Amino acid sequence: PPPSKRSNPMLSRFFIDRPIFAAVLSIFIVLAGLAAMRVLPIAQYPEIAPPVVTVTATYPGASAEVLEKTVAAPLENQINGVERMLYMSSSSAANGVVQIQVTFDIGTDVDQAAVAVNNRVRQAEPRLPLEVRRLGVTVEKGSSSFLQVLAFYSPNGRFDDLYTSNFVTLNVLDALKRIQGTTNVQIFGAKDYAMRIWVRPDRLAQLKLTNIDLIAALNEQNAQFATGKIGASPTSGPQELVYTVTTKGRLSEPREFEEIIIRANPDGSTLRLKDVARVELASKDYEFIGRINGNPATLVGIFLSPGANALEVADNVRSTMQELSKRFPAGFEYSIPYDTTRFVEVSIREVLKTLGEAMILVFLVVYVFLQSWRATLIPIAAVPVSLIGTFAGLHLLGYSINTLTLFGMVLSIGIVVDDAIVVLENVERIMAEEKLSVREAAIKAMHEVTGPIIAIVLALTAVFVPIAFL
Repeated sequence: PPPSKRSNPMLSRFFIDRPIFAAVLSIFIVLAGLAAMRVLPIAQYPEIAPPVVTVTATYPGASAEVLEKTVAAPLENQINGVERMLYMSSSSAANGVVQIQVTFDIGTDVDQAAVAVNNRVRQAEPRLPLEVRRLGVTVEKGSSSFLQVLAFYSPNGRFDDLYTSNFVTLNVLDALKRIQGTTNVQIFGAKDYAMRIWVRPDRLAQLKLTNIDLIAALNEQNAQFATGKIGASPTSGPQELVYTVTTKGRLSEPREFEEIIIRANPDGSTLRLKDVARVELASKDYEFIGRINGNPATLVGIFLSPGANALEVADNVRSTMQELSKRFPAGFEYSIPYDTTRFVEVSIREVLKTLGEAMILVFLVVYVFLQSWRATLIPIAAVPVSLIGTFAGLHLLGYSINTLTLFGMVLSIGIVVDDAIVVLENVERIMAEEKLSVREAAIKAMHEVTGPIIAIVLALTAVFVPIAFL
């Protein structure tokens, strides 16, 4: 047919004249959206918290004031000014632990930040007390993305929390750390086995001894030595065999610690550790108590690495735990009392539910008012193209599938449905009133409603687009 005399919007006329091109473009948009859905990270919230690197040092027996002056101050002076740092805070506690939180600018690679802080800490180490250096200063990258908390416990009371903590450390922790997408897996208040020596101060006073004497004896007699070899070169004469000498190294049983000699008297008698102290194998730390349903429990926190798929990582954690639980002793169980992926699953389900409700409403509204099956099928085909293509836009902008972006998707469903109904109703009206062909009716309808539709979309996006820059 001859072209219309009226001035038509170039964009809509271009696609009306080329229906095959429009169909191919729609298919391409759908494929791009489906491909983006496979690689988009899924999380409960977007990555809006600035990355944090935590520096931890331990000085047993030191007060908070001593910690601040001898440990925190040298570390802070050296770390201050590290590249892209926003601010730094430290806490020195009376339990001998100092923690320094170094917060970096949003968008900083947390791995590079941890390396930079670690380099600064190593420069400050020579100025730290000997005991702090011996125990080591740890530098760890923090994560604000909590994924799950796992609880390990004994419902029948067969195992205490000391046993469960060490069992998890030896048999579970490493397997969870190997799961792709986890940035940190830690036991809250890990109760590692430790040899505890309960000193009797009255006996020490009677024997004119101090704790320093006991510590010196422990360091001297509980040590690993390289004792050498017999027959090693250079030797004189025909030496054919070389023997490696092995000796008793570090002690491991309370009975062995009890026999440590504190003092040898001139008459041949000895004063041993068991004479002035009680020795037992117990927990290194008693500052954290985990419980689940009233039972003592070992709690393990799993953090999600930036850009990881929360649902996929959570599924891998569950499958790994199901495999590991086959080797758990009788009376040892686990549960997942806290799981952020439940909220993500509900959000996705709600979006699908909203989409389904919107499609049903469109179907009913269009059919009831236009009485045309053909007109009813058009928006049902057009709306999914827009929504699925949105995922390609999310991928290009570096967003993730999270509670906020899914909420935005719910809002956009209404805009897309409204536009589809407005265009369709106008085309049907022109065809009925002016008896034009389908193509001519489409051209005239788009000439009338293109401006209002663009104005509606711009007015709505003017409200929401600024939020995207947050």
